[in-house]
Amino acid sequence: MVARRRKRAVRESDSGVPTLPGYSAIPIKFSEKQQSSHYLYVREHKVREGTKSPWPPKRTLFVLNVPPYCTEECLLRLLSPCGPVQSVELQEKPELAESPKEPPSKFFHPKPVPGFQVAYVLFQKPGSVSAALALKGPLLVSTESHPVRSGVLKWIRDYTDSVPDPEALRVEVDAFMETYDRKIAEEEAKAKEEEGVPDEEGWVKVTRRGRRPVLPRTEAASLRVLERERRKRARKELLNFYAWQHRETKMEHIAQLRKKFEEDKQRIELMRAQRKFRPY
Repeated sequence: MVARRRKRAVRESDSGVPTLPGYSAIPIKFSEKQQSSHYLYVREHKVREGTKSPWPPKRTLFVLNVPPYCTEECLLRLLSPCGPVQSVELQEKPELAESPKEPPSKFFHPKPVPGFQVAYVLFQKPGSVSAALALKGPLLVSTESHPVRSGVLKWIRDYTDSVPDPEALRVEVDAFMETYDRKIAEEEAKAKEEEGVPDEEGWVKVTRRGRRPVLPRTEAASLRVLERERRKRARKELLNFYAWQHRETKMEHIAQLRKKFEEDKQRIELMRAQRKFRPY
């Protein structure tokens, strides 16, 4: 039954184009030399009621089966004839709910997603989504005016782009740290204002902030704390509770007595060797 459902899910139309229920297929080619087409499956982005999404439903196009060589710039160029595009974002898998995102950086890029991806294309007008659903292809990804590098040329370009400008990198890091310090200062000020203030139900929020500031723990202080914990655990252990513990204790005691006896013998022999007759 599962195999039959999978076969029904992906059907072929009369023209031999594989289709998905609820999606429109847009054929694309890497270049004019390529004979076979790759298909992008698109539909209008929709979410369930009560679910927040960063993408407006009526102006967002959801794209499946995006190949690795198709970048955000390529999708922007391919879909711009349908209308002005506001933004394009590639992701590893569909985004089910709204999540906080960090601002993009010129130097610190996220790890590239291997394989095929999904895309969210946000248009400025709702009518552009309908025009994109009615697109006929094949669309060319790499053209003479907009070539897409692949293979060794792409690796060389990626390596060149990975070497940042030190001055520009310093400026971006300084700006990030200023924003981070400002955020931490705001959080501390807010926590200080709310300290000791009861809420609507009369509860007082307990924070880590105390009257006396806590000194940073050094390595020596950490070692003292660990030694104190070790002694505390040693006191809690049951001594000579089991028979094997009793035997081991007796054996250790006998070994200590023998060791002490040998040390006493050596000390007596040394004293005898050093004894001399001294008449004056």
